[in-house]
Amino acid sequence: AKIVSPQPGWRERDPEATWENTCAAIREAIQASGIDPAEIAGVAAAGYGNGLHLVDAEGRPARPAIESSDGRAAAYAERWVAEGVWDRVLPKTTQTIWPAQPTALLAWVRDHEPEVMARARWILMAKDYIRMRLTGEICAEITDMSGTGLMDVPAGQYDDSILEAFGLEDMSAMLPPLVRTEEICGEVTAEAAEATGIPQGVPVVGGMFDIDACGLASGLVDERWMSLVSGTWGNNQYIAPEPLVSKGIYMTSRYAMPGFYLMLEGSPTSAGNLEWFIQEFFAAEAKAAAERDESVYDVCNRLVAGTNPEDGDITFFPFLYGSNMDAGARSALIGVRGEHTRGHVLRAVYEGVVFSHRTHLERLLKFRDRPERMLFTGGAAQSPIWTKIFADAFQIPFEIPEGRELGALGAAIAAAVGVGCYGDFREAVGAMTRPGRVQEPDPDQKEIYDHKYARYHQLYEALAPIWNRPNVMAS
Repeated sequence: AKIVSPQPGWRERDPEATWENTCAAIREAIQASGIDPAEIAGVAAAGYGNGLHLVDAEGRPARPAIESSDGRAAAYAERWVAEGVWDRVLPKTTQTIWPAQPTALLAWVRDHEPEVMARARWILMAKDYIRMRLTGEICAEITDMSGTGLMDVPAGQYDDSILEAFGLEDMSAMLPPLVRTEEICGEVTAEAAEATGIPQGVPVVGGMFDIDACGLASGLVDERWMSLVSGTWGNNQYIAPEPLVSKGIYMTSRYAMPGFYLMLEGSPTSAGNLEWFIQEFFAAEAKAAAERDESVYDVCNRLVAGTNPEDGDITFFPFLYGSNMDAGARSALIGVRGEHTRGHVLRAVYEGVVFSHRTHLERLLKFRDRPERMLFTGGAAQSPIWTKIFADAFQIPFEIPEGRELGALGAAIAAAVGVGCYGDFREAVGAMTRPGRVQEPDPDQKEIYDHKYARYHQLYEALAPIWNRPNVMAS
């Protein structure tokens, strides 16, 4: 469904439109596959974490869904950090506090839309809403909920003391029962069967947070490796049997594989920046490419591949929808000269996204060894030139697994385990995933990218005082 922005910094979707689009995608997938729908053994959904889906007692949306890149509740997150709430809850929530978490958004809705809160009955994540539409059952899956700041992650359960610390204690009854990723928690209803083409009665399992789904689909069952997902959000992650609790890491959540936790550094600073650039400045190219039955992304990739990393010194900050530096940081293109081409500007966008991911990686490497390779998924992984920039800037081999919609494959892995096609996640991942091409780093490019990455941070430090002036938005 289309994202709308009713006010600056707000990002919302219509849940009914999301459901209708999901149904259309399911019908299309069944038709394209050529299978008999009676062969479908199980269903699972994966979806983005955080944001907020509020529904009433009948499961109807209480308001438009709020996206995970929404910024309206920034003041709540800032206040909780300043007042020491973060220090008190961190040993249990194991993650930072930020504006688009349900904690901050619930406080905002309570204070600004009391009529919505009066009719809201349940707090859901995006894929939990879809599962509810498939089954009619209300529940919350644990990997997703463990990334919301609403539960005790090491204990794997809700904790009223966390809600009390945020001043949300009266919302305890809005938290749905927790289910495991592979747990069967309903069946496709007659209504959902008619809408999707999936036969009535097919089991539906809990599903998972999209970062877990991409991790599983890329083969992340080994602690030696790391996973990088480059989409709207840039997620950089690894797994371990013990949770990491530190202010130096963005989030620790529960992984889909029992007995493992997922350590994540992420922010909305990734390939979504290219989407915006194309929408605002490449509309004509996108139209012309479509008429040639070509993707506009191929056009962008050719323009970037036609430049060299040493050709230009343009720096791009990919902070259109948020920052991994500080809350006040804004996007910027710095260093553009008259001789620069569109290819140089696009290269700066690609490199800025890479440098944002590298910033996250360096934070993670304070807590673990350098990985033997990166398992790379997301939109940027479909671009050979972007993958090369990643590998050269990181000086780590990047493996791109076979397949395109790897989040959907991760959900299918959960369904396969849940209905007994495989005994556990390791077995399912081994059977259902395939390693793809590997982009080896070019050691001759290391010095160039190290220099550009250092400049990226030097320019940020120079601009930080300007971004953080009072009333910067009004100036």
